Amino acid sequence: MLVLEWKKPTCIIICGSWIFRMATSVFHQPLGTAQPHQHLQNSGFRQEFGHASVKLTFKGFKVETGLSRRGGYSSCKRKFGVIQASASHTSVVQPVSYPPNNSTDELRKKSSEAALILVRHGESLWNEKNLFTGCVDVPLTKKGVEEAIEAGKRISNIPVDMIYTSALIRAQMTAMLAMTQHRRKKVPIILHNESEQAREWSQIFSEDTKKQSIPVVTAWQLNERMYGELQGLNKQETADRFGKEKVHEWRRSYDIPPPNGESLEMCAERAVAYFKDHIEPQLLSGKNVMIAAHGNSLRSIIMYLDKLTSQEVINLELSTGIPMLYILKGGKFIRRGSPAGPTEAGVYAYTRSLALYRQKLDDMLH
Repeated sequence: MLVLEWKKPTCIIICGSWIFRMATSVFHQPLGTAQPHQHLQNSGFRQEFGHASVKLTFKGFKVETGLSRRGGYSSCKRKFGVIQASASHTSVVQPVSYPPNNSTDELRKKSSEAALILVRHGESLWNEKNLFTGCVDVPLTKKGVEEAIEAGKRISNIPVDMIYTSALIRAQMTAMLAMTQHRRKKVPIILHNESEQAREWSQIFSEDTKKQSIPVVTAWQLNERMYGELQGLNKQETADRFGKEKVHEWRRSYDIPPPNGESLEMCAERAVAYFKDHIEPQLLSGKNVMIAAHGNSLRSIIMYLDKLTSQEVINLELSTGIPMLYILKGGKFIRRGSPAGPTEAGVYAYTRSLALYRQKLDDMLH
């Protein structure tokens, strides 16, 4: 038997699954990241998540929870799911609970249908100059801007509830420009969780405005792979200097990094881990997600989604500014290719829910 003590919010703890959910009429649910701190005591266990804490006393299974007056964005590691608790008016993100690994398959079976859109950023200024870019933060060219807008037209009728981008401006520009073409005209808003002040200063105090917003989460784990000492070098000149075969090996092998850089394998480790820990739970909860990122981080995610081998993924090419659509249905990701255009009705015949969503948009906008 569990005895719950919580002054304002309610807390539900399911033993075995370890799903924590917090809700209250006076608290909203921001989503962020905070490292948990564990304290083992003779009489039990206490877990702290930012400003919130949960104490389990083994004798009688007494549960004590606490939350500071100011509140905050807090999220425990994957095995505990996502914890939301705050007294602020900041977030437009809805809570998601994620079970430990041994319950993932069960959640997949029960998951709602959802759309996943992947789009590689439009052409950057260094793409245009044929330079190795990697993690150097370079903006889009005029052509890249046009590619991002065209990508937005292709997905303009597909529902988008959350957006994830890398920490690099070319991916963020692509996401923002693409959403200017969406028929719902919701405003993408980058969440700033880097400090308490950043969170406080970016608060939204209108519920109506929140409903017309799409949260944008930026993550360095989705960055392009780091090209080390090749960054900023001309690709042709580098081939002339080191030899075409060596440069091809650096660029197209799976596990051989350039000097002081990352291999595709190393890039995949961080990108796929982030996808599984943060993005996949949103999809499993039924939310439609767009990811705007880079050739190698997206290839890594596609490798996971399509169960590609290391040999298959190195031959995978992604064009700039061309979105790819996946449907999560019955716990499985189904690749649908790229939406052909904003008037292509066939895209929305893939699932009943997407077809109904488009019909709802048509009814609202006409």
